[in-house]
Amino acid sequence: MKKHNFSAGPCILPQEVFKEASEAILNYNNSGLSIIEISHRSKDFVDVMEDARSLALELLGLEGKGYKALFLQGGASTQFLMVAYNFLQSKAGYLNTGSWSDKAIKEAKLYGEVIEIASSKESNFNYIPKGYTVPKGLDYLHCTSNNTIFGTQMKEFPEVDTPLICDMSSDIFSRQLDFSKFGLIYAGAQKNMGPAGTTLVVIKEDILGKIERQIPSMLDYQVHISKASMFNTPPVFAVYTSMLTLKWLKNLGGIDVIEEKNEKKAKLIYSEIDLNPLFKGFAAKEDRSTMNATFTLVNEDLKETFETMCKEAGINGVNGHRSVGGYRASMYNAMNIDSVATLVDVMSDLERKA
Repeated sequence: MKKHNFSAGPCILPQEVFKEASEAILNYNNSGLSIIEISHRSKDFVDVMEDARSLALELLGLEGKGYKALFLQGGASTQFLMVAYNFLQSKAGYLNTGSWSDKAIKEAKLYGEVIEIASSKESNFNYIPKGYTVPKGLDYLHCTSNNTIFGTQMKEFPEVDTPLICDMSSDIFSRQLDFSKFGLIYAGAQKNMGPAGTTLVVIKEDILGKIERQIPSMLDYQVHISKASMFNTPPVFAVYTSMLTLKWLKNLGGIDVIEEKNEKKAKLIYSEIDLNPLFKGFAAKEDRSTMNATFTLVNEDLKETFETMCKEAGINGVNGHRSVGGYRASMYNAMNIDSVATLVDVMSDLERKA
């Protein structure tokens, strides 16, 4: 039986993507070769890379607006330092809304002055800071759109006169935004896009080339743009599966359609969390993530019973991160609302039995 997979990542992907990707592992395009053994310089894979990059820009509404899409390696964690290496000349601003922004700040401090514009660390990151002032003269402002561990999500983004850089690893392609507000977006593939192994970077070209330091080739966005993401051997299977997932999203109707589905899933589980006296939400209501719902049991004595019921219902991956405890339901793009309904039914059953 296929389980209801609420894992935070690597995560659920569309079944048709799994099917097509598995077939390509054995025989890609009737070539008699696997997708993971063809040359990355062959026309077959160059076409895959071009399709993936093009689909990313199309879905984000950034075609013809001076942006380039890259598929790189090293995860979003490498982007923490690449961003600073390519843009931090004197000082940069960071919004600290969770573990990943905390780590991004740590890396950036190696290259220049970092100003923590606002933080919710004192409350274990259970809300998104508001009412802060962004100082003038920054090289860029960095934020994290969705915080997987804590279940918070930025609903609005600051208007700034400097490049706005955003880590969208856990909610990329999940909701419609004015993506042209951002100078650079990066996202690890393993949430809404594909398997772990590649990271999407979408960057406005005209913000590059303003740094004085010499940048190592592997960390230089301009080098990767000039080589069309093929400066070194790319993660072929991760890029291919990401391309399939982006194609699936396009065929579904794009971000507008998936946003509507995601909002329905989020409404379903948050309604249960708020109405069921056995559970309590972790994140501030106004900042709740549509991707990751975090919640705890009011009575820990029910922990074993609840987790047994989840297991019997085929529910996987709902244990919360150690930083928060409790539970986390990650509801990425490919998750069907029936899986959320199954979890809600278990939560309701627990209330009836308690």
